[in-house]
Amino acid sequence: MSHAHQDCFHCGEPIPAGIHLPVEIEGKSHDMCCIGCQAVAQTIVANGLQDYYRFRSEKGNKIDASIPDALKDHQFVDDENLQSEFTFDVDNQKETIVSIDGMSCAACAWLIEKQLASHQAISKVQVNATTQRATITWDNTQLKLSAILKTIQRIGYQASPFKANQVEQSNKQQSKAFIRRLGVSGILTMQVMMIAVGLYFGAFSDLAEHNLTYLRGTSFVLTLPIVTYGALPFYTGALSALRARRLSMDVPVSIAIILAFCASTWATFTQTGEVYFESLAMFTFLLLIGKFLEFRARAHAAQASANLLKLMPLTATILVDDAEQVISAKRLTVGDRIIVKPGETVAGDGVVIYGQSSVDESMLTGEHVPVHKSVGQSVFAGTVNGDGNLTVQITQTSSDSFLTNLIRLSEKAQAHKPAIAQLSDKIAQYFVAIILLTAIATSIYWYQHMPSEAFWITLSVLVATCPCALSLATPTALTCGTIRLNRDGIMIKSGHVLETMPSVDCFAFDKTGTLTRGEFSLVDCKLFDQTIDKDHLLATIAAMESHSEHPIAKAFIDYRDFAVNVEQITVVPGSGIRGYQDGNDIAIGKASWIKSITGADNFEDDDAQVVVAINNRLIAALYLGDVIRNDSNDVLQTLNQKQNYTLMISGDNKAGVEAFTGVALDELHHSCSAQDKLEIIERQQKSGRTVAVVGDGVNDSPVFAQAHVAIAMGSGTEIAKSGADVILLNNKLTSLLDLLNTSKQTGQIIKQNFAWAFAYNTIVLPLAVCGFITPYMAVLGMSASSIIVVTNSLRLLK
Repeated sequence: MSHAHQDCFHCGEPIPAGIHLPVEIEGKSHDMCCIGCQAVAQTIVANGLQDYYRFRSEKGNKIDASIPDALKDHQFVDDENLQSEFTFDVDNQKETIVSIDGMSCAACAWLIEKQLASHQAISKVQVNATTQRATITWDNTQLKLSAILKTIQRIGYQASPFKANQVEQSNKQQSKAFIRRLGVSGILTMQVMMIAVGLYFGAFSDLAEHNLTYLRGTSFVLTLPIVTYGALPFYTGALSALRARRLSMDVPVSIAIILAFCASTWATFTQTGEVYFESLAMFTFLLLIGKFLEFRARAHAAQASANLLKLMPLTATILVDDAEQVISAKRLTVGDRIIVKPGETVAGDGVVIYGQSSVDESMLTGEHVPVHKSVGQSVFAGTVNGDGNLTVQITQTSSDSFLTNLIRLSEKAQAHKPAIAQLSDKIAQYFVAIILLTAIATSIYWYQHMPSEAFWITLSVLVATCPCALSLATPTALTCGTIRLNRDGIMIKSGHVLETMPSVDCFAFDKTGTLTRGEFSLVDCKLFDQTIDKDHLLATIAAMESHSEHPIAKAFIDYRDFAVNVEQITVVPGSGIRGYQDGNDIAIGKASWIKSITGADNFEDDDAQVVVAINNRLIAALYLGDVIRNDSNDVLQTLNQKQNYTLMISGDNKAGVEAFTGVALDELHHSCSAQDKLEIIERQQKSGRTVAVVGDGVNDSPVFAQAHVAIAMGSGTEIAKSGADVILLNNKLTSLLDLLNTSKQTGQIIKQNFAWAFAYNTIVLPLAVCGFITPYMAVLGMSASSIIVVTNSLRLLK
């Protein structure tokens, strides 16, 4: 069959006559020009990235037919077009989230981190055993992503770019694999137990030797699939660790299974000694049940965060020369205009330029009441449009959208390891070695004193003391705590937040937009020069304030006249704005700043929030009104009741700050510059306090950098949110209390998990060595210990 008239689906080059290399993509067969392109296409499909073909803007590069084997080493992910879907640019480096299959416990996460961190091109790697995902930051000029994935594969794990639907499919596949292993092991274990009953009663009825041999042989045949197929996850985990010259929790378990099976097999074929196939079968079956329950609990936590990515739509309706055109949402660029119809999901972050509607932002803020959107207001990718048509101008690309950053930063926060977790990881590695040495010593002792019991006592030591619970104590709690906060509209950006917040004893608040709503309105305009046209002046101020993100700027939106323009505008953080109109130098801002410009010492009306000067001459004073948040006083009173020190540091004038005299604050500071705020925070820290700063403005950024924990309001400026450790997406001050309570609860659960894990291992080790614990009890104890830790952490999700 000739294909000379066709082009290769992958690279677009003509397909030579006689070549037939089809690849099925989304249910349709497509022909390729060579085995190289075929291998690339098959690999892309196998990794769940077929969306690449649906939304690519140009054909891929032709692949040399000599390298299809190399594609098995993930070289397809180095394609720039494909890579843009799952990598981010961070400080001139690349960052990505990858899913990792084959991880059985936190020791696997530790092992992967150690292997990757040893490469100098990788600046940061955080592996979360609970979600089975890793966040990796690296220098792409020194190291390719394919080499990183190959390194993970070399130590026994399969890694691929993280995609929400792929995670769900992977979890379903793993769940089915667990159920198959449990089904096979369970059915065969019942058969082995039935034979064991026959052997047991045969001991009292002089069972014929050939019948005894037959029953033992049958038990061997039935147990073989259990210890090969059923226990395979334990062996692969142990081999991966040993290849990397490390010890994991799977090592003692695998040794126990192999030793028990070999001993019983030897007894069967030599017809000497006792066989314990029924104990081994039940032992492996119970281990698998524990492993499966632990997997289900971890998958539940991981799925909660993965579901965020499902909010992103695949397509967007873009306006091209006023004509509608459907394209991939990932191809949207800054400046594109899109139509969002009722019921549709917003495809990218942007600003409404036409229309009005109600938008459901509950997936970001946790608040289910729709938010009214009109011209000039921001909308975010993943939110759902309500009842009106919106025309939105894109301000952020898909990889920089608020939702994408939320997911990425959430993953980093979940993977962060507090000091106590890092210590436990080190202890867990050494503890496995101690278990093995203790098992050897136990074996030697009991073989000298009671040979018939030595083997099973050693087996109990190997299994009962496996420190799985110790390694799961922290990652499960941190993952569940972070997901709980995200669900409530609280975005954790920095990993140390949940660790630091319980020790915070001082809260410093900005005023405007934080303790107040930040919804200013113009109350009065006092003109000092009666020749000035008031309406023109207000339009000029509105034109200048349109370049500012300060909440005060919103008070002048209604006075905007697009026929009035100002040039050479400069924003002076914490002071005001300056610009030129028809050759006149115009400055608007705080009274103290205008005084320094004009030298007008005779102006004493510091109650004015905005003062205007033209050509260094005072022109007008404007008075604005703001409203205190309904929940401000309740939050401050609750913080004070919990023995926290509270203060307000505001750039507003004295009159505006004194409105809070009756509010539960320990200190009030007014007319503060960014430097003043910084000095106040430093003074609190030198007195021994751990300080959290809550703000929303540009001039809060230096203070955010100084604070132990920086918290930004969701309505705050982008520069404030970019420097914050936490963002209150729902813009509710009461979320501060939720953050404090959840972080304290997370810390308590981590301590509870550690207390349980240490107590269990401390108690069970001497009991196992002394022979008081049977293999059945050892399996049940180890599995129950891990399940208790995971279940305790899941309480945070309620």
